[in-house]
Amino acid sequence: MLSVWQKELKTYYYTSAGYVFMGIFLALSAVFFYSGNMAEHSSNCMALLRSMSYLWMLLCPLLTMRLVAGEHQQRTDKLLGSLPVPASSVILGKYAAAATVLLLTTVCTFIFPGIIAVYGRLYIAETLTGYLGFTLMGLMFIALDMTATCLCSTPLTACVAGLGINLAFWLFDVVAAASSGTAIAGILTFLSPNQRFTPYTLGQLSFANIIYALCFICAMLMICDRLMKRRRR
Repeated sequence: MLSVWQKELKTYYYTSAGYVFMGIFLALSAVFFYSGNMAEHSSNCMALLRSMSYLWMLLCPLLTMRLVAGEHQQRTDKLLGSLPVPASSVILGKYAAAATVLLLTTVCTFIFPGIIAVYGRLYIAETLTGYLGFTLMGLMFIALDMTATCLCSTPLTACVAGLGINLAFWLFDVVAAASSGTAIAGILTFLSPNQRFTPYTLGQLSFANIIYALCFICAMLMICDRLMKRRRR
């Protein structure tokens, strides 16, 4: 797992993928910060986190699209399958590399609450709680998009499929609101990332939502493990 993580992490920064993801994410986050906080003279960090959470849905496919689909396109998936490590270690290593880039990007956004703390009033406990939910949401989207790259044969199709899956996942609460009172509405509300993220934006530390996020990530990675083993046959 460690060797796979090191190899994938180096690939992110030997190529432009890691820089493109971080650059686009931070540039758009800066726009949100300027328009929502600086221009409005607002110290509301939670509103900024909610705005930035949309970027996970839009940009996470860029991190995952080549992790497995790229191996298939370059005909190196057979070589990957011949490694003396279980498929689960390969999946965990690739996921850990994408998660590392995501966490580095998240750390870079700390400059925004830092500016708020200098020129306004920052509630540290609430901000850290919001960042916890924000980070867990990103990690969930990476795990979700890993399934797309395991199903597709090229990075481009994996990116498009990941974006479509993310959008459908993001709209769960909208569909639930349209079908209120039904069993489907209850299921979609339970699964909705927006509903899970809302308590964090209110400064509420929800252990149930933390457990849900961890279970969701584990479930997606187990699916990826199954798909990887099927490719090895």
